[in-house]
Amino acid sequence: MKTRALHSGSMFQRWRWHKMLLRHPIDAALWHSETQKIPLFNTLNAVQMARLRELTTWFLAHKSITGVQGLSVTAAMQIAVAAQACLLILNLDVDYFDGWVEVILYPGAFRVRHMQTDETGLVHPGSSVLSGESWLRGPVILSWDDVARDTYQPHPGHHVVLHEFAHKLDGRNGTANGMPPLRSTMHREHWADALNRAYETLRAALATGESTAIDAYAATNPAEFFAVTSEYFFTAPEQLKNASPEVYRQLALFYLAR
Repeated sequence: MKTRALHSGSMFQRWRWHKMLLRHPIDAALWHSETQKIPLFNTLNAVQMARLRELTTWFLAHKSITGVQGLSVTAAMQIAVAAQACLLILNLDVDYFDGWVEVILYPGAFRVRHMQTDETGLVHPGSSVLSGESWLRGPVILSWDDVARDTYQPHPGHHVVLHEFAHKLDGRNGTANGMPPLRSTMHREHWADALNRAYETLRAALATGESTAIDAYAATNPAEFFAVTSEYFFTAPEQLKNASPEVYRQLALFYLAR
């Protein structure tokens, strides 16, 4: 996938983008009142916030955000979800969110059923209670209780919206494996070396009972490592930089370079 700037391309493409912004405007007063409540945006300057607003407009024009189990989704809730998701692609391209169309919001944590293998090798039905889930070619599913907590009362290293939408970036190569489509200026070998070494270091530390600066869930598999470290990159960058400077550097090249 080619990464391009938001307003690059032909004159026709720029005209279509401008037309979309005019056709699906976000109320200015609502945008400012809601985004000012979100600590994640405190470090963004005026130009970045303007760009984020355009991306959020595009998101809301192309993706549905649907409440289930009686949850009524307000315009403010839509902005909270869409704007924080679009923070991931602020310096990338909307193509990173291609291939799916829906966000589903549950009022709280939700239960999913799956097949699991026990210690004897037998496979049987199981279930898990989740705060978020991202399907490779399907929707992003979120618990609004968890979204609201992470949005308005953030805890460093934890952000369900960033986590689940990072999986969407990862899956653009056809599988979630911790290797999203990188910028043309980046090197797959450098990315893989930095993230794999940090992943194995985390797994080794957990195996010996050491305390770690990165949440243990990151050691589940390389896809979760990328999603969790993306959470840290935006919510606790200094903690990530101290724990794994090479991972921080690769994520900075991916998320921040223009």
